[in-house]
Amino acid sequence: MNHQSSPASSSQRPLLNFWQIVNMNVGFFGIQFSFGLQQSSMSPIYAYLGADEASLPYLWLAGPATGLLVQPVIGAMSDRTISRWGRRTPYFLIGAILCSLGLLAMPYSPVLWMAASLLWVLDAANNVTMEPYRAFVSDKLDRSQHTLGFLTQSAFTGLGQTLAYLTPSLLVWFGMNKDAVNAQHIPHIVIAAFMIGAFFSLASVLWTLKTTPEIPLTAEEIKAIQAEPAGWKTTLSDILTAFKEMPPTMRQLAVMKLFQWYGMFCYWQYIVLSLARTLFDTSDPGSAGFRAAGLLNGQIGAFYNFIAFIAAFALIPLTRRFGPKFTHTCCLTLAGLAMLSIPAIHDPLWLLLPMAGIGLAWASIMGNPYVMLANCIPAAKTGVYMGIFNMFIVIPMIIQIFTLPLVYHSLLGGNPENVIRLAGALLLLAATSVTRIKIRAH
Repeated sequence: MNHQSSPASSSQRPLLNFWQIVNMNVGFFGIQFSFGLQQSSMSPIYAYLGADEASLPYLWLAGPATGLLVQPVIGAMSDRTISRWGRRTPYFLIGAILCSLGLLAMPYSPVLWMAASLLWVLDAANNVTMEPYRAFVSDKLDRSQHTLGFLTQSAFTGLGQTLAYLTPSLLVWFGMNKDAVNAQHIPHIVIAAFMIGAFFSLASVLWTLKTTPEIPLTAEEIKAIQAEPAGWKTTLSDILTAFKEMPPTMRQLAVMKLFQWYGMFCYWQYIVLSLARTLFDTSDPGSAGFRAAGLLNGQIGAFYNFIAFIAAFALIPLTRRFGPKFTHTCCLTLAGLAMLSIPAIHDPLWLLLPMAGIGLAWASIMGNPYVMLANCIPAAKTGVYMGIFNMFIVIPMIIQIFTLPLVYHSLLGGNPENVIRLAGALLLLAATSVTRIKIRAH
């Protein structure tokens, strides 16, 4: 299969100004607000509905499983889609609508199995949106603007997740009762946060669609797409061919992402449980201390995501000067050391220090690997390669889901603090593996 770039490849795109790039990435704010709500609230929601600590990873299976199945297929389909609305737009618009519906329903789950089922719907919708959106950004930008584009996208990740984490605390500051709960013990502030997320998820994508139209396919590109055979077998063939022809840089990035995403998943699943023990001396989901740990996690999570929002712009000149490889190594190292320190902290104020390190890493995680990726893949197959690249996020998560419960009691002592320490060690291993990546020169 010919993977040569078309005449309208990303190396020949018109340069966009800063505000055009900002408008292009506004939709990522809503997508990441949704992800932020999941990261901050799903483990507490599962605990309120009676989930066992050791079994928590199993209940997070929806995200990585749907990502593994949906994103490569949707990415490949979007590469060959021809419609009056564009190549990528139909996917991330439909995904945003479904995501909003999932957010509206989630906090009203009466039983554990319904919350877990709704997470499958919500994550499938987010995954339908994600890779066509990343491919859309790559489609629009000249290669020289990839760093600015993907780190701006990272900034909106930080901003969206900052507000998602902080929303319950803001609602308390505005007068809502932090201890008011429904019949399933889910706090009213969490329910309201999901309602707000449903609005942002759709509204931000609509903003991007209004301000940033796709670049129309050329007659040559349309002819090339129409000349290829259609159907699911062709889509599967595209994915398999892309795997076989995967650039070496992309393979090396997969090793780094194994450690990186296993560690991050450990952190998101167990940070509230860890904080409940170290700062509030409780493991009872029905206690006021546990709810306070959830609020504290929202506040420190908002802080590290705000750091990520600021750092994403600060990393642009650093990445241009020192390269994405060196920058990402430094940021992952800081996050690893930060997570190792968290269980030893017993004053909420001191938690801001490790959160700064995690924020720097989060900004880099959502930007620099895509800078390295975008410079090594063929422009005509951006969608399928972005989808495959997401598999290198979800496969480590799936491995974590099925391995961590096996060692939670035997090796980690049934202690969520040790899960956070494990996360820190894994991020240090990820930083080490980045040094082995060979970046394609242009």
